[in-house]
Amino acid sequence: MNAALGVIALFVIGALGLAVLARRGRTMSLEQWALGGRGLGTIMVFLLMAGESFSTFTFLGASGWSYSKGSPAFYILAYGGLAYLMAFWMLPAIWRYATAHKLVSFSDFFAHKYDSRPLGVLVSVVALMGMVALLTIQLRGLGIIVSEASYGSIAPQVAIWIGTVVMVSYILFSGIHGSASIAIVKDILILALAVFLGIYLPWHYYGGVAPMFTAIHAANPGFFEFPKEGLNLTWYNSTILLTALGYYLYPFNLTSVYAAKSASAVRRNTILMPLYQVVIAFLFLVGFAAILQVPGLKGSEVDLALFGLVKHTFDPWFVGVIGGTGVLTALVPGSMILLNASTVIGKNVYKEGFAPTATDRQVARVARWALPMFALVAVYFVLRGGTTIVAVAIFASSLLTQLLPSLLFSLMKKPFGSKQAAFAGILAGGAVLAFMMTTGANLGTLFPSAPVVVKSLNTGLVALATNALVFVLVALITPRVLPRAVAAQPA
Repeated sequence: MNAALGVIALFVIGALGLAVLARRGRTMSLEQWALGGRGLGTIMVFLLMAGESFSTFTFLGASGWSYSKGSPAFYILAYGGLAYLMAFWMLPAIWRYATAHKLVSFSDFFAHKYDSRPLGVLVSVVALMGMVALLTIQLRGLGIIVSEASYGSIAPQVAIWIGTVVMVSYILFSGIHGSASIAIVKDILILALAVFLGIYLPWHYYGGVAPMFTAIHAANPGFFEFPKEGLNLTWYNSTILLTALGYYLYPFNLTSVYAAKSASAVRRNTILMPLYQVVIAFLFLVGFAAILQVPGLKGSEVDLALFGLVKHTFDPWFVGVIGGTGVLTALVPGSMILLNASTVIGKNVYKEGFAPTATDRQVARVARWALPMFALVAVYFVLRGGTTIVAVAIFASSLLTQLLPSLLFSLMKKPFGSKQAAFAGILAGGAVLAFMMTTGANLGTLFPSAPVVVKSLNTGLVALATNALVFVLVALITPRVLPRAVAAQPA
């Protein structure tokens, strides 16, 4: 066993130990297991949200896209700031309503707001599809990280199975407390490593950041220009908007909101979150540094840029530290996705769809059984292979963002809409997205004579606009059964 593999194994064992110890002194009711008893303060909410949002997508995807795409990759850095601005106003209102009505799962919000169990089931289906894609990202990233950092000693498929077993085990035992305990260590490590690598690698290979960009420009003068078609400025701006709008529609983000002890804790968290964009900026520099040092990566191989460079640069033990930190970036969000998916299946699919009289104990039992089953579905998809991590993330964001109109209209001071409008909007947006994804069509192929600015719009944004339009039209012609208003709660 090489030194890198030994270090990675210590990280995994340590993470499992922390997660198991996190359960001490707690009785795992459904609310305690899924939400930590709604007692998490600002720092813990911040660590959980950062742990969920900054994952293998950040660790591998940011460096991989900066390596392969150049300027279009900066959408990853841009959308977070816009999302946090929206969240400052939106998330406290969601917390107040969820706390007043003891909501547990992501889909509970929609089902309760619109007083419609079938709507909760529909939202659950959309959420589960999005979470399969998101978990696929984490597991695929986990396989890459362990295989690359161990110098091929562990095959990606084996790493994926081991990681899945670890995640399932500690979530079944400790619930959200296990993820929170690992998130503390993970966030400290990834921040320190990102800053170190982002500074050291450009200096080591080029003598600094400015000389690095000069060298890249000399080798490829057009690399930092936006293309005229494809990933151009129109795509860039529309993708920033789409991803920012859907940022808090990732089910695990709302679960972290539910788990907070006050609306103030949620609001303070949105103020702190932009600090984590620093991680992305430094990982971009790693990807840029790899362009001339690890040339020739194509397709999904671009996600290997970071490890291709660090393996040429550092001793195996330190590569193991980087790999171990990368494993944690998969375990925390991956486990939260599993927790959310199983809770949605138990609370909204099983109870709302089939057993409305089920007790919390029965729901918790179904959720625990569903958790490993959902993990197996994600493993199946990731082992089939696929595209880059960022491409999968854009699809998941496009899908989950279809829930946004129903959410925002329900949060208005005078809520607007009806359950029929919510149903119609989600189905219409989902249908447009499904058509685009299954046929490979886009605005360019559908309207070849349209201006480039139209043809390059992100198709997810087109689906979202269709969704919102249908919602409004159906709301105007259906009985005015409005969503329930936000209940008054202390800040």
